[in-house]
Amino acid sequence: MVDGDRRGSPGGDEPVNLSARLRTAVARGHVRVTASALGPWQSAVVRIGFSFTWLLFLVREWPHRRELYGPDGPWNWDMAARLIDGNRAFTALMWSDSVVWFEIVYTLAIVSSALLLLGWRTRTMSVLFMIGVLSLQNRSIFVGDGGDNLVHLMAMYLVLTRCGRVWSLDARRAAREAGRERPPRDTTGVVLWAVTGSALLWAQLFTDARLFLTADGPLPGLGWATVLWGLWIVQAGWWFVRRHAPGEPRAVLDALANVAHNGALLVIMAEVCLLYASAGWYKIQGSRWQDGTALYYPLHLDYFSPWPALADVLAGSGTLVMVLTYGTVIAQVAFPFTLLNRRVKNAMLVLLMLEHLGIAVLLGLPFFSLAAIAADAVFLPTNFLRWAGARLGRARDRVTARAVRLPGQRVRESDAESPAGTLVR
Repeated sequence: MVDGDRRGSPGGDEPVNLSARLRTAVARGHVRVTASALGPWQSAVVRIGFSFTWLLFLVREWPHRRELYGPDGPWNWDMAARLIDGNRAFTALMWSDSVVWFEIVYTLAIVSSALLLLGWRTRTMSVLFMIGVLSLQNRSIFVGDGGDNLVHLMAMYLVLTRCGRVWSLDARRAAREAGRERPPRDTTGVVLWAVTGSALLWAQLFTDARLFLTADGPLPGLGWATVLWGLWIVQAGWWFVRRHAPGEPRAVLDALANVAHNGALLVIMAEVCLLYASAGWYKIQGSRWQDGTALYYPLHLDYFSPWPALADVLAGSGTLVMVLTYGTVIAQVAFPFTLLNRRVKNAMLVLLMLEHLGIAVLLGLPFFSLAAIAADAVFLPTNFLRWAGARLGRARDRVTARAVRLPGQRVRESDAESPAGTLVR
C-alpha cells in the first residue's frame, strides 16, 4: 500500500519521466544524425571556398610551379626525399623524379580542384583534391603560410563529407534522375573508377609510393594504402548497392554516410573554434599585443605592404592601430563563446570576415584570407545561404536568358515585331 502510494505520488513519477525524456532525446538525436546529412549548404560553401582558393593559388603560381614544388626549386628532390624519410608524409611527387610526372601531378591538382568546385563526381574529386593538396604541400613544406595549413586540413575532412548535395552538378544530375524507378547506367563513373584503380595499382607495384597498410598513414596504425584502397572499394560498393540493392542495404549505407558527414562537419567546426581560440590566447601572451602596437610593425615590412601608401596612412593613426590590435584579440578569443547566441555569432562572423578581407588588402595575403573566410562559412546561417543561393540562381538565369536572346536581335527587320523573333520570350 505504501509502495503504491509512493509510485502514485508526483515524486515517484519524476524518475520515470526523466528516463522517458532521456530515451526520447537519444532517439531523436540518433534519427537526426543518421537520417540526414546536416548542414548541406554549409558543407557546399566549404567545398566551393577551399577548392576555389586552391585552384586560384595553383593557377596564379603556374609560371613559378617548378621553383615552388618542382625540380627547379632550392628544395630539390634529394632533399625532399630525405625529409619524407624522416616525417613519413604523403606526397605523390616523390614517386618519381621525372619532370613529366611533376607536370602531370600539378595539372591533375588543377583539374580536380576545378571539378570539385563545380561539384562533378564530388566523392571521387574530393579524394583527388586531397591527394593533390598533400602531394604539393608535403613536397615543399617550407613554402606557404597559415592558409596552406587550413587547406591541408580541410582537404582531408572534405573526403568524409557529402558536400555535393546542393550547389553542384551532382545535385542537378540527382534531381533529373529522381523520378526514375531504376538509376541509369553510370558509364562515366565506372570508367573513372577503373582509371583511378589502375593508377593506384601502378603506384603500389611500380613506384616507391610507400603505400603501407598499417604505417605512414594519416592515423596511427592506418596506412595510406588502407585509406586509398578502402575509399576505392567503398565507391564500388556504393555503386553496386545503388544499382542492384536499393532497399535496406542502400538505407544502411546512407545512414553510415550521414554519420561520417555529420562527424566531419562537427570536426570542421571544432577546428575553426580551436584555430581562433589558440590564435587569440597566444596573442594575449605577446607584449606587443598587450600594449596595442602589434599591428604597427607588419605594416612597415616591405614583404607585407602591397600598398605602402595605404599602410602608412593606417599606421599613422595610433588610435586606429590600437583599436584594430585589441579588436583582433577580442574577436578571436570571444568567437567560440559567441556560438551560444545565434545573433551574436552572426555579427562576429561578419567582423571576422571583414578582418580577413583587411588582411588580404593591407598585408597582401589573399589566399590565407580566402581560406579563413571559407572556414568561417561553416557557421553561416542556413536561411542566409539559401537566400544567397536563390539570388545567385536568378542572376544566373537572367544572364543565360540574355545570352540566348542575343541571336534573336539579328533577325530580319520585318520579323522584329513577331513573337517568334527571339528565342526566349
